[in-house]
Amino acid sequence: MDWTEIIITVDAADLDTAGDIAQMVVPYGIYIEDYRTLEAETWDIAHVDLIDETLLGKDRSKGLIHIYISPEETPAEAVAFLAERYKAENIRHGIETKICKNEDWENNWKAYFKPTTIGKRLLVRPVWEEIEDAGGRIVFNIEPGLAFGNGSHETTRLSLEALEGYVTNESTVLDIGCGSGILAVAALLLGAKSATGVDIDKLAVKTARENGRINGFKEPEFTVLNGNLVDKVHGKFDIVVANIVADIIILFCKDVAKYLKPGGVFIASGIIDLREADVLAAFKTYGFQVVKRHESGGWICFETKPVIDAD
Repeated sequence: MDWTEIIITVDAADLDTAGDIAQMVVPYGIYIEDYRTLEAETWDIAHVDLIDETLLGKDRSKGLIHIYISPEETPAEAVAFLAERYKAENIRHGIETKICKNEDWENNWKAYFKPTTIGKRLLVRPVWEEIEDAGGRIVFNIEPGLAFGNGSHETTRLSLEALEGYVTNESTVLDIGCGSGILAVAALLLGAKSATGVDIDKLAVKTARENGRINGFKEPEFTVLNGNLVDKVHGKFDIVVANIVADIIILFCKDVAKYLKPGGVFIASGIIDLREADVLAAFKTYGFQVVKRHESGGWICFETKPVIDAD
């Protein structure tokens, strides 16, 4: 599988701050194009004043930041993180992505994705890895999709850890924006009676169904719908989980209660810390009370209940 290049364009005046934010996404460095002092730096370094015409034609008012996402990571989550951070800092920006073609990465990327323990009970195992001893944990077999997550990102991990505290053998679970289906399938592995996943992306739906199949789950126990939020969802659930960006969670808050059974819980994750106040305001507006808050790496996950239940 190929790496993904994310290219961020910002005003040159914001380049330093924007670069610091981009550095939070990857641990192995970034590449910045900054042409504000091109002539002076060229002279200082090479002591010549002859510069390629292409470079001279670069827009000095803009800067570009390049970061590279390895195949075991999730480009969509990185883009969402960057967009929210830049919006919070009032940094005008453009973000584009492209695939970095390299045949050598077709299989070598798998070396980065190893079995991972999550919470107290789960062990996420890529299908090509053998496990001799799971240490008493429930093994979640997964075929990762480049765009849909494999459980390693903070938002997914926080969601899984929150789910673990609520799932029983009578639980019915709704996963909004299910991506690879990791939350819904994990709920079933933890003992849930049934799980429904919903995603607007057809490829995500296909990936989720496959991850259900390789773990032994299919309809009606595990149902995956191709739709926007809850437009195709019917019934009520004990647990509703949404691991998506803050703006969608805020939008979804007005409808959550319709899909919760009495005593049900709404787990909301994928929330960057700078948007916490906005999400909390939405919870208050639509009658939800936070019963537990989790945070890791600048991301927040909330366990909430309708106020009438929380009381």
